[in-house]
Amino acid sequence: MNNEVYIKIENLTKTFGPVVANNNVSLEVRKGEIHALLGENGSGKSTLMNMLSGIYTPDSGAIYIKGKKVSFRNPKDSMALGIGMIHQHFKLVEVLTAKENIIAGQKGTFFIGSRKLSQKIRDISDRYGLAVDPDKKVYNMSVGEKQTVEILKVLYRGAEILILDEPTAVLTPQETQSLFNILRKMRQAGCSIIIITHKLNEVMEISDRITVLRKGETFGTVNKTDTSANELTNLMVGRAVDLSINRVEKKNDSTILKVKELTVTDEENVKALNTVSFTLDSGEILGVAGVAGSGQKELCETIAGLYPVASGVIEYNDENIVGKNPRDIIKMGISMSFIPEDRLGMGLIASMGMVDNMILKEYQNQKGLFIEKKTAKNLSQKLVEKLDINTPGIYHPVRQLSGGNIQKVLLGREIESNPHLLITAYPVRGLDINASYTIYDLLNEQKEKGVGILFIGEDLDVLMELCDRIMVLCNGEVTGIVDAANVTKEQLGLMMAGEKWEDVIGRGA
Repeated sequence: MNNEVYIKIENLTKTFGPVVANNNVSLEVRKGEIHALLGENGSGKSTLMNMLSGIYTPDSGAIYIKGKKVSFRNPKDSMALGIGMIHQHFKLVEVLTAKENIIAGQKGTFFIGSRKLSQKIRDISDRYGLAVDPDKKVYNMSVGEKQTVEILKVLYRGAEILILDEPTAVLTPQETQSLFNILRKMRQAGCSIIIITHKLNEVMEISDRITVLRKGETFGTVNKTDTSANELTNLMVGRAVDLSINRVEKKNDSTILKVKELTVTDEENVKALNTVSFTLDSGEILGVAGVAGSGQKELCETIAGLYPVASGVIEYNDENIVGKNPRDIIKMGISMSFIPEDRLGMGLIASMGMVDNMILKEYQNQKGLFIEKKTAKNLSQKLVEKLDINTPGIYHPVRQLSGGNIQKVLLGREIESNPHLLITAYPVRGLDINASYTIYDLLNEQKEKGVGILFIGEDLDVLMELCDRIMVLCNGEVTGIVDAANVTKEQLGLMMAGEKWEDVIGRGA
């Protein structure tokens, strides 16, 4: 890294109506630097990067690229100056090859020969250590390969400045290390890289400098060598936060859930889950690990009665619930709560406030023509205080809350129904440190009450610290169920890639 400034952001301000997303934000990124951008949810990270990549136009302030003041009308203007943004959710056409995705939308590529094009892509791949087959279809690629194609796509278009939004959210540990090796080679080649992430351990591993945003304002830039994860958390939150996660001792061995040889298929008759078997005890947190699309979503929805079963058994306290819909399950007296990953699509109604979303859980049990709202109102006020939910009011539409506050509303509602079984999918995805640890504490409180918890997670460090056991899924199959206290991230990563636990142990991995 040298001291040449590639990007200079000076006093950028962006408002959306009465909301000030960025207020006089300033930032410098040097040539050959990996620069991490940290901040709580709603701190303005994404808005800032969207202005740098040409998606938003700032209300005031200036952007300088290599010392020249610039203005962007759209993302093409930004890309023309060497800036490429890689979003968390990949923007690839599944039925096309890597090569076809890389050149899509580029002028003049129609006249480039296939062999010449493949060679140009391979030259870029060799330069940065990007291993990808130009002729491989995207739908046949792993998540790590798809991300590599996204990086190649922006490099092919001349990007020297890369912005990565939560780049490791769906990667195995091995894929994460492969990505970091690529980023280090790009840094050596003089590229500037900005990473938006919530994973402090990765920030401390890969970044050179770190800028912290708080409430839309720049709160400081520090060298990685001069700080620690705890100090960065203090800067983000404004107070000390304990970063340790307690694994509450399991006190009960009574089995609440038994899943036997469960198989489910999707609309195209492809097996989303294949003969999955496991048990869950009362007062236990069973973690589920796996790369995106390994069957986690189908597993949760099948147990909750939302997804049809091809074969197999799901027993709740020795009673088979296969073929039952959620209302049937409630009528059976089964106390189950499901917190889906799609918070606003499946968990809450976005246009409603907290009160009406609380009523959704119990309205069918109310008698008479009129719905009684007093209980829901009292519950909403209780949750605002207990979970520190930041909302203008309990009738304010939940869609206008931050991701962390939306998740608190959903989790609070489900927990207050006093479930015996709690199924939660990615409960802290996209949440800041403060909100995440609040949710870990809530889950541990439920565990102490004897609730059985199925916890679908993506952060292996959290799974290893919070859970009692971890079940690993790969392509809809269980590759191992292990003691969380006696497994390594590398072993979990191998199982996430398809190796069976017996084989991993057998070769001493």
